[in-house]
Amino acid sequence: VQLVESGGGLVQPGGSLRLSCVASGLTFRNYRMSWHRQAPGKERELVAALTNRRAGSKTDYADFVKGRFTISRDDAKSTVYLQMNSLKPEDTGVYYCYAHTPGPGTWGQGTQVTVSS
Repeated sequence: VQLVESGGGLVQPGGSLRLSCVASGLTFRNYRMSWHRQAPGKERELVAALTNRRAGSKTDYADFVKGRFTISRDDAKSTVYLQMNSLKPEDTGVYYCYAHTPGPGTWGQGTQVTVSS
């Protein structure tokens, strides 16, 4: 199983980015997917999660991103997205995609997001 994130970069406060995570080696549509982030010196934290279609495609967001970030998936492309709007400097960090596969799950390698003027 492999997850490859892309879409990170440098953006000014108030700007937007769209992260993508392409999965391979698994039946993507069967699995809950989530995005996490880790800021320098801090622990990794959940940003957003999305169940599979069979479970109702339910979303869950951390309070600090509600109303600003949107998680979505395209099962035909084995891809999960994170649309990030109204970005703040405190959103800076490495963003990781996670597939809730059996056992410990699968992490991507991460993509850096830096919000700065």
